[in-house]
Amino acid sequence: MSGIAKVSFIARRAAQKERVRILYRRALRDTLNWAVHRHLFYPDADALRERFEANRNVEDVETIDRLIADGEASYNKWRHPDPYIVPWAPGGSKFNRNPVPPEGVICLNIYLHHALVSAYARCLHYSHSMCQFTLVA
Repeated sequence: MSGIAKVSFIARRAAQKERVRILYRRALRDTLNWAVHRHLFYPDADALRERFEANRNVEDVETIDRLIADGEASYNKWRHPDPYIVPWAPGGSKFNRNPVPPEGVICLNIYLHHALVSAYARCLHYSHSMCQFTLVA
């Protein structure tokens, strides 16, 4: 193998390893969407790992590309139609729930020392440890 061919081979293998890693992580996350509880997830995760480990020692670059393409096609075919999204992440039920304040209104959260809070509580009948003020510019 010449120097350029060897570098090309190494770069292609690195790209393949990255694609396999990404595919495995996506499939593992998607497996968690299908299994409601962890005790149901673990056997499915083990089966997924076994499917990947079965082809760990394949050395032919073309065969590896074909296996990756087959794995990605299978993943896209069996992907969960309604995956779990963390509520505060984009697409979640709490994302952007609180609107941005209108232009010109400044919201400050000021954490005051306990002595100041008790003084404010006595004077203003305010008993929380956090005072919230809204200033209009």
